[in-house]
Amino acid sequence: MAEAAEAGLAARRATLARTVALEAEGLRALAAALEGPLGEAMLRAAALILDRPGRVIVTGMGKSGHVGRKIAATLASTGTPAHFVHPAEASHGDLGMIGPEDAVLALSWSGEAPELADIIAYAHRFRVPLIALTSRPESTLGRAADPCIALPRMPEACPNGLAPTTSTTMQLAAGDALAMCLLEARGFSPERFRDFHPGGKLGARLKRARDLMHGGAELPLVPLGATLQQAIVEMTRGRFGVTGVLDGQGRLAGLLTDGDLRRAFQRALGLDSPVEAAMTRAPHTAAPDAWAADLLAELNERKITSLFVVEEGRPIGILHLHDLLRAGVA
Repeated sequence: MAEAAEAGLAARRATLARTVALEAEGLRALAAALEGPLGEAMLRAAALILDRPGRVIVTGMGKSGHVGRKIAATLASTGTPAHFVHPAEASHGDLGMIGPEDAVLALSWSGEAPELADIIAYAHRFRVPLIALTSRPESTLGRAADPCIALPRMPEACPNGLAPTTSTTMQLAAGDALAMCLLEARGFSPERFRDFHPGGKLGARLKRARDLMHGGAELPLVPLGATLQQAIVEMTRGRFGVTGVLDGQGRLAGLLTDGDLRRAFQRALGLDSPVEAAMTRAPHTAAPDAWAADLLAELNERKITSLFVVEEGRPIGILHLHDLLRAGVA
């Protein structure tokens, strides 16, 4: 019994490895094919989409439809307006979602999904460009489309050769490649990416210092010449464990931290000593447009908890480690 169980476990482990290996072979074949006609077809598809003022209408049935939904979401989140239209629903009114300025991207590994017939006919009737993503350029879909993105035919990882596995992995990778090609062609910036991803950890990591900093009356600041006692009062008011020290032109000349105070008292400096006798000069600061993720890394690397945000040398805000953690940057 134990030997049979162990043999069964080994067989299942081999299946796991074989599945991944076969899908990886499919991706390698896809990458190689991009050096030839497949790459040309992808570039033609990208140029067509860039030339259309409307949206990319992604469609597909079954597993191709599930992949299509993901491709539509990736396109939409990276600067190419897109949405998914289910081919069965299209035949019952959703064809109205396809406009004359759009382009249709249809997925079907065999190219013979009957549910796509009405969308193909509609695209031809109203001269809506049709792009095919299939493994059979000679299929109904392949012949109806221009361009036809013909993916290499590779064996499925399913031992029965039935369940879409390698094929869907290749479709997904081709969709990602097309989306990234369009992203770069549009010059899609991190700022625009943040606009489309305001929520969750990704949105938090794409925030900038100015989005999270405390400013105005919350800034703990004292002028050069202030006493340590005055600085302590300002530090207590600000509750950041630090106060900035300004020169006569309002520029940040230094800062005083809890650690600076401890070292000052060890040197027997009194409360009436000037703040510049104990402050840290030339402190690390942040620019208003610095990325929150980069600032978190800097705080961790330097083992500090606060950064002043400065513009032309003048402090306009302060950012604490806890602000970044509350925003979900970590």
